Amino acid sequence: MSRRRIRGLLALAFVGVAVAFVVATALEGRQSDASPAGDSLSSAAAKSTSALPATDAFDDARAWKGLKRQVALGERPTGSPSARRLSRWARQQLPRGRFESVDGGARNVVGTIPGTRPAIVVAAHYDTKAMKGFVGANDGASGTAVVLELARIMRSMRRPKHAPELRFVLFDGEESPDDARDFYSTGLRGSRAYARRHRDEIRAVVVLDMIGDRNLLIPRESSSDPRLWGKLRRAAREVGTAKHFPSQTRGAILDDHTPFQVAGLPAIDVIDFTFSCWHKTCDDLSAVSPKSLDIVGETVTEMLKTWR
Repeated sequence: MSRRRIRGLLALAFVGVAVAFVVATALEGRQSDASPAGDSLSSAAAKSTSALPATDAFDDARAWKGLKRQVALGERPTGSPSARRLSRWARQQLPRGRFESVDGGARNVVGTIPGTRPAIVVAAHYDTKAMKGFVGANDGASGTAVVLELARIMRSMRRPKHAPELRFVLFDGEESPDDARDFYSTGLRGSRAYARRHRDEIRAVVVLDMIGDRNLLIPRESSSDPRLWGKLRRAAREVGTAKHFPSQTRGAILDDHTPFQVAGLPAIDVIDFTFSCWHKTCDDLSAVSPKSLDIVGETVTEMLKTWR
């Protein structure tokens, strides 16, 4: 698909997103004008990780170990030796793990649990921003760690006969190598490639990004599919994590869910985009918590195991 065509589709799918999405405001500024709750969300976040989920299906210790393994590799920008080592290890962890090439030397890592199609995709990005000293404990490693553990759990779980196929996808090239150009055209490389190749095989997409923040609070990102988000919140109520997924909505952002939305697929971005260390070297182990991994992991496990 041509770049002109992609931009045309994006414009049709997201009227007003260009205005709502200002990276410095939604992520670096950390206070979204799109949220009527304003500071109340931030103050709630300070207490948000005080309680653990009521269920224990997700192994947060294993997920935390996986996060630390990634951070120990250091900087992991697309195409780097450390990113390649990570992708090889991740492929071994995923059921039926394989690589899918992406233009520009990137590669996605994909695992599959058989079931009926169209498939449910659970995804994160495993690359980090190309920045000296940046290890991306939250922005990259947290989502990847939870996706890998979700895949392990769901592979071992007995599922109904007609349960949907599950795909666990780790995108490469989410971070843009050129911040001076349009992010949609230079970033999101892995998700754009996957959406283009597989859109006819997919029912819904759940993207996990920056979900390890110690003060975890995840309102709905406003472009995220409302029905799919409702399914996530029902799962959160079931496992006792609902306060971490409040009913408020904040402004839209461009992320790995966007190419699937452009393709006409329901997708949500599970992201805490009030993270103070976004694209800063303080995004290290001190900024993240195994409790937050557990909150998201238990919630998405419940969501997946009840999907019909």
